[in-house]
Amino acid sequence: MENISKKVSQSSVVLGQMMLPADTNPAGNVHGGTIMKLIDNAAYVVASRHTGMNAVTASIDRLDFHCPVYLGNLVTLKASMNRAGRTSMEIGVRVEAEDLKTGEVRHTASAYLTFVALNNEGKPTAVPELVAETDEDKRRSADAAFRYEARKSAKKQ
Repeated sequence: MENISKKVSQSSVVLGQMMLPADTNPAGNVHGGTIMKLIDNAAYVVASRHTGMNAVTASIDRLDFHCPVYLGNLVTLKASMNRAGRTSMEIGVRVEAEDLKTGEVRHTASAYLTFVALNNEGKPTAVPELVAETDEDKRRSADAAFRYEARKSAKKQ
């Protein structure tokens, strides 16, 4: 693959899914694992859009649950590329839950995931450079670079 550059907006995604009884525990709260799977799926879409290749989850750097998601809520996942390295990418995912009866929208979770692009032989391969378009993109990129350096430092220890 030619190593071209791509803008953040070219790989970002917004996904929505209604939370049904199979997603919940007896109290009517959505399982954290269900939200985690949705986060991983949204991040995969971003990584694949950015690279045009298969990509795999290398790590979830941070996942914070802020408040519960309930049966009947519409969960919206907003995912975008924060950083592109040589073969790895950091993707940020924001999860919101909407009560469709009241219209209330709550920020329910946030996560940072690292994905690695794979070539046709299943080996890590170069990814396109990331072009930050907005001030928000630039802030996220700077924050992601800081997290990347912290991960590298932690691995050495």
